[in-house]
Parts: sequence; C-alpha cells; structure tokens
Amino acid sequence: MRNVKTLGLLGTGVIGGGWAARALHFGIDVIAADVKPEMEAWIRGAVENAEPALARLTFAPLPPKGKLSFTTDLRVMAERADFIQENIPEQLALKQRMLAEVSRYAAADVIIGSSTSGLTPTDLQRDMAAPERFLVAHPFNPVYLLPLVELVGGEKTAPGALQAAAEFFTYIGMHALTVRREVPGHLTDRLQEAIWREILHMVNEGVATTGELDDSIIYGPGLRWAAMGTNMIYHLAGGEAGMRHMLAQFGPALKWPWTKLEAPELTESLIDSMVEGTQSQAAGRSIRELERLRDDYLVAIQQVLRQYDIGAGSTLRALEERLYKDAAGAASSAVGPKDAGPAAHLPRFDTVVRPEWADYNMHMSDFHYGHIFGDAMDALYRQVDLDEAYRNKGRMFYTVESHIKHLAEAKVGEPLYVTTQLLGVDDKRLHVFHRLRRRRDDALLATGEQMHLHVDTKAAKAISMDAATRARLDSLRQAHAALPVPSEAGKPVGGQAKRREPVNTHSGS
Repeated sequence: MRNVKTLGLLGTGVIGGGWAARALHFGIDVIAADVKPEMEAWIRGAVENAEPALARLTFAPLPPKGKLSFTTDLRVMAERADFIQENIPEQLALKQRMLAEVSRYAAADVIIGSSTSGLTPTDLQRDMAAPERFLVAHPFNPVYLLPLVELVGGEKTAPGALQAAAEFFTYIGMHALTVRREVPGHLTDRLQEAIWREILHMVNEGVATTGELDDSIIYGPGLRWAAMGTNMIYHLAGGEAGMRHMLAQFGPALKWPWTKLEAPELTESLIDSMVEGTQSQAAGRSIRELERLRDDYLVAIQQVLRQYDIGAGSTLRALEERLYKDAAGAASSAVGPKDAGPAAHLPRFDTVVRPEWADYNMHMSDFHYGHIFGDAMDALYRQVDLDEAYRNKGRMFYTVESHIKHLAEAKVGEPLYVTTQLLGVDDKRLHVFHRLRRRRDDALLATGEQMHLHVDTKAAKAISMDAATRARLDSLRQAHAALPVPSEAGKPVGGQAKRREPVNTHSGS
C-alpha cells in the first residue's frame, strides 16, 4: 500500500465528518466528495465541532493538521486520494454502483474501504475494478473519538489489503479488529442488535421506559464494558474456576424464555413510545449539546483507561508512544523564534491549556506550569533515548530543584509550546531552562529553571550516568552552547542576586 497522505471520502454525513475530523487531527489531508454542494459547509462544521474534544484526547505532540478540501466530482477525489473510505447510505445497489465507479478512477494500489454497518464485502466488491483492494472498514460514532474499526474482507479481498488498512487506521489512533469471516452485521452490530431487539420488546410490552432501560446499562454493565467485555466479566463471575464454573452455574438459565430473538412489529404506538421516551431523556437539550456531553465523557473515560493500559486506553497509549517517538525524531529541527540563532536546536513540546487545568479566573493554575515543564523534560529525554527501556533498567533523572517565574496568563484553550535549553551537564546532574510561549504570538508566559539528578531508581541513590547517555547529552549541550545563559537563571525568588553559574557549561569540563 502507498503511504497515505490524503484520505478520500466518498460521501460525507455524520460518519464521513467523523472520519474527516480524525484524519485531519493526525496530520492526514482529506478530500471529501459529495453530490450535494451544501455538504461542504456541513462537513467543515462537523470537523470544527469535533476539534475541542479531539484536542483534549491526548497531549502528545501531534503532526501539523491536515488540510480539508471538498469536491462534487467523484473522479477528482479518486485520483487524488491514497486511501478511499465510502460513507454513502446503506443501500446495496447504490453502494455497488458508486464503488464500481470510484474503483475505475482510483489507482490500483489505492485501498477502498466501506463504512457499511452490515452489508457484506463480497456483495459490495462485485462490480469493482481491482476488487482485491476492497474491504469493509466499519467505524463507530463518533468516529473521531471511538477507536474501534472492524475490518472485513470479501471473497476477492487480498490479505495484504487488510494488513495495510490496519496499519493506516492504527496510525490515526484506531483499534483495527480484523473479523475472521464475513457475516451480515459483522461483530459489534450483531451484539448491539440483540440488545436493541430486547429494548423494543420491553418498551412495547410496557415493562420499562427508554430511560429506565438506559439506566439499567449506565449504572451497571456499561461501566464494566468500558474496559472488559462480557466474556471476561463472566469469567470473573465464575470465581477462581473462571468461565467453566460460571457456565455450570448459570448455563441452565439459557434455556429459560428470558429473551426474544425476533423484533416486535414497529407499530405507531411503539414508535411513539420510543420517541417520547428519548425526548424526555434529552430534557430539552439539542443534539449538539448532547454530542458535546458525550464527547467530554468519552475523552475522560479513555484517559482514565490509559492509566491502566486497558481497553481503549491501550489504544490511546500506543498512539501516544508513536507520536512521542515521531516528535523526538523531528525535535532537532524545532527552534523557538526568539530563543536562538541558527546554531541552537531547542527541544520543543506543544500543548493546549485544558479546562480542568483552570483556576477560578479560568487561567492555568500554578500547579500545571510545573506539569507542563515536566512534559517538556519528557520530550527532551525522548530525544536522547531516555525512554521506557532506559527506565526499565532502573536508571532515570529526578528533579531536585525547580524555580518557575510567571510572566503572563495562559487561558483555557490556548495552544502553548515549551522550548528547553540545556545549560549544563556533568556525570550526575542536568541543568535546564524552559521557556513557555503562547503559540499564536510567541509571547513568553513563563520560564522554568530545573536541576535534575541521575539516580539508580531501585537503590534510590544518585549515580553517574553511562557513557552513551552522557555523550548524547553532551552533544545536545554543545548544540546549545551558542545561546547566552538566560538572564533569569540562578536568581532567587524576588531577588536580583548574582547568578549562580550553571554546572559544567561545556562538555567535559
């Protein structure tokens, strides 16, 4: 598969807008094609609405955002795209016709995916040119936050197409789940459909309202499902004997007539009950309001799961590791516009002021200045290969002294960046100076001076760093040697005392 720089969208709508927002956020250009010219304004609005949540999902360094373009000409989109994702209405004949057409315009090595919720890839690829590059890539709404994408191949799909698609979707932060064989509805929608049928039966029979049924999920199994699926949860229910005991104990209940497989008739009375119930739950809130609420809690849940490296949190953590690695590789070319001449290359860390970082004035609180400078140090460490593998050896730097000077306010939502200047290195110490700037105008908001001590984390004592680590830090220090020592360095709080000399300002001294 070619390197995907431009994602083509065949059809926009809710799912197309979600694909666009996710791809753009992770540096992929998007060209969207739709027969309705008015959909350009719609998809741009969808991307804008998704951005606040995406901006809070991760604070790992991101590539420059992709560019969004729109066309009503299917051929223009197909010829420019490196990967095409179809998102048109769930009508087999329409999808077959449009996929066949787009396949004639797209290069043979351009993978074409369908967002279909339940149609099979063998049916969809029937009339396509080069059908071996076609597959189902079924996402979940909102696509820009939920990482799952089900990949399903048809009779003519090449295994390499599934692998290449999985690599692309993983790159934009998704969990690519390859389905072993095609079945109508794939995996997740079949499970959701079973619950949906039971909901319709219970509302139709007056057993419960839509709100009561949703409560039965929200306050119980829904909380568990965020990190463990039904099978693992039932394994736990069996105690030490696991699933075998659980099936022995509760298996007979499967013969009881608790559930109904066939859906009830959608009578006007049932439809009215479903509509009235969900409108009551919405309590006057608009769809956009509810979308923002949903997005906020989905971000928060994934960040919590990230701490435990489970479920969608594992996907987020893997994405961040890749983003940090990519940023470390490009860090040597990043330099603050007012910090230095061309000889000095300063490690740079980009972030945004999150709402939960704000104090009562809606400015960033004191605590989070230190938090950001800590993240900037992590960026420097990655640049010199002080990563997880290094920490696993029981070696790392600890902060032993820190001084932050506040110069201007940072408001919620402000994009910021930190540049880090290495003032000195010796066998055990690292002396650094951070500058926190506002991205839109490069205004200096704060400075931070820190001393870090190299330690044996298991023995909890200071030790000399190894020669390779010292050499990498010395090399970075030499790159910063052309910079003047910051005037703020070494000053006590509120004072103008003589500046303390940084440690070993030249390598090997």
